[in-house]
Amino acid sequence: MSTKDTSTTEAITIVGGGPKKVLYTLKTVARIGLLNSAKALNSKNTCKACGLGMGGQRGGMTNEKDEFPSVCNKSIQAQSTDIQLPIPEDLFAHTLEDFKQLSAYELEHLGRLNTPLFKSADTDKYTPVTWAFALDKMAGAFSGTSPDHSFFYSSGRSSNEAGFVLQLLARLYGTNNVNNCSYYCHQATGVGLYNVIGTGTATVSLEDVGNCDCIFVIGANPASNHPRFVHQLKNCRERGGQVIVINPAKEPGLVRFAVPKSAKSMLSGGTWIASEYVQPKIGSDLALLNGIAKALIENQQIDSGFIAQHTDDFYVFKQELENTDWQTIVNHCGVAQEKIMQLANAYAKSERAIFAWGMGITHHLNGVENVEAIANLALLRGMIGKPAAGLLPLRGHSNVQGIGTVGVKPVLAEDVLEKLEQQLNIRLPRTPGMDTLACLHAAFNGKINAALIMGGNLFSATPNTDWARTALDKIPFKVYLTTTLNAGHINGVENSEALILPVTARDEEWQPTTQESMFNYVRLSDGGIDRLHNVKPEVEILCELGIRLLPAAAYHFQQFKKHNSIRAAIAKTIPGLENLKDIEETKQEFTIKNRLLDKAVFHTKNQKAQFKTHSLRTIIENTEFPFMLASIRSEGQFNSIIYEESDSYRGTDSRWSVLMNNEDMKELGIESGTLIDIASMHGTMPAVKAVGFDLPRGNLMAYYPEANVLIATTHDPRSKTPAFKSVPVKILKSR
Repeated sequence: MSTKDTSTTEAITIVGGGPKKVLYTLKTVARIGLLNSAKALNSKNTCKACGLGMGGQRGGMTNEKDEFPSVCNKSIQAQSTDIQLPIPEDLFAHTLEDFKQLSAYELEHLGRLNTPLFKSADTDKYTPVTWAFALDKMAGAFSGTSPDHSFFYSSGRSSNEAGFVLQLLARLYGTNNVNNCSYYCHQATGVGLYNVIGTGTATVSLEDVGNCDCIFVIGANPASNHPRFVHQLKNCRERGGQVIVINPAKEPGLVRFAVPKSAKSMLSGGTWIASEYVQPKIGSDLALLNGIAKALIENQQIDSGFIAQHTDDFYVFKQELENTDWQTIVNHCGVAQEKIMQLANAYAKSERAIFAWGMGITHHLNGVENVEAIANLALLRGMIGKPAAGLLPLRGHSNVQGIGTVGVKPVLAEDVLEKLEQQLNIRLPRTPGMDTLACLHAAFNGKINAALIMGGNLFSATPNTDWARTALDKIPFKVYLTTTLNAGHINGVENSEALILPVTARDEEWQPTTQESMFNYVRLSDGGIDRLHNVKPEVEILCELGIRLLPAAAYHFQQFKKHNSIRAAIAKTIPGLENLKDIEETKQEFTIKNRLLDKAVFHTKNQKAQFKTHSLRTIIENTEFPFMLASIRSEGQFNSIIYEESDSYRGTDSRWSVLMNNEDMKELGIESGTLIDIASMHGTMPAVKAVGFDLPRGNLMAYYPEANVLIATTHDPRSKTPAFKSVPVKILKSR
């Protein structure tokens, strides 16, 4: 839709942000206490929510541009579960089955874990135990199995310090089965960008976003998942720029959003966000992106000089597009040629464009291709390698990028391995490790005996719910490091041993820690808030395990209990993190070297960017499963954590809902609120409430992780990321 269209002809139904979010914040602050919330939000600690980043040494509600307040409802939500009283130990007299009756929201809000818990293989209850018992039990389990039959996993909640110690512990133990949650989110981004420009992270800074004149938002819903990014979109529109949204769903918060920190936005009923909004069919992004590229080339709206000087393989790419007719592109994506031309023309007007995308791009069997196609579009007009233009993957968790940077991944670069060995006088294994899904496949086949899971909810994050439960339960021993209970602690442990260790939240750390934002910006968190008496930092727990499990390396783990020692080791071994060594003393937060690209010198072998060519696959009609479903997150959740059961933006009052095209509902005789069954080849969601929504025909959306029961473990062959957002399904019946 054009700017004129959105402001004059679009009926306002639901607006993102606004008074509802202000009231939610007030309600949450009242529940957790004004003094507690103020202390938590104003302390010098990095925000615990999305990868956009804020906080650190500038103060809890300030970003790297010194914008205040940079708080959002996600920040409040994340704090609300940490500022809880301990779970009464009497609750653990209940069985696993009792806990399974609780929703994800109810589990999360039972309170904070404040004592280690152990469940033996032949019981159905957790029992409080001492730290001495827990640490000895953990060390005994890992010493009793072959390192090849183990894996180590981290979410993006943990610190750089904990992540570094985790991956080093695993490798000294003898395995490279070290992985993190990015394999379920943005691994396709890392692979795709590396193939094109030689680096796998954002090429722009927050300052760049503030100076661009066009932002593409592709396969993402920042109104719900990165609310403070919507403020940047609003600013872009207000300075005369464009916001081009590509998303199958017409998300209200991307049409119009009342930004709480802007009085003008609130009083006017919301700022118009999207200047163009196009809705391709679910899973057809490659066709649409190739269509925009085809239009740019046909209309001679490309930067031929940049392409000739700074790229390779353009003519192979150009030939593929010339060989692809327009009708094929339109049939794939469901967007008219005229609309695609309109998008290309809008992009051609820009001088400084930034492409931002989320898991709507990566959660497909061709996720890497999708990312490469976005990069191709940027290269066509020279939008990588100059200020205020480039590529911006919208990362989910606050330190998921940092966890990967410090080595929590199955393959480390050889130069990093060599530096680690030289600095610490150790030897590390070279056998390639397994990714997250591969570790679970090994577990399902009985080839994993012990697992350490630091943060997150691996059970709920994994597709094919029944399969995931069985795979995890086949691991004889699992240890979870966590702040609160979630479904992953009571599913997949029915016939196996499980140990739960309560850890400090980020702002409770005994020593300062560091985190990395999606903009490659490293922050320092002071920690220091004292809430609970029997929790331990992750680094402390990992070092105690290392001392017990690896006596020959006990000296290193004793030293690493001091976070300064960890940062010194990181600074000497991980490229770009040299400034980390003295950050506790200098308080100087920084951008990682050689990540941002304001000049057209790329990190490939010949310093040129590489165009990547992809053919559109033949459309095969699936008559048995004629609908395509994407799993989505609600406004009231963060990753697998559920803060609210309703979704105020989409108008649903239950997470057991399916959003459908209104014409499809009419044709099938389904009224709003009707209960229907949704089935795939792998499972069924029975009695799901049907809700009408603005989606292309034949497309459905259902909430994650509830919809995981429908989703297969098939995955993108290059990134190993499951196809969470392109699931063939059918509607069985209405009730």
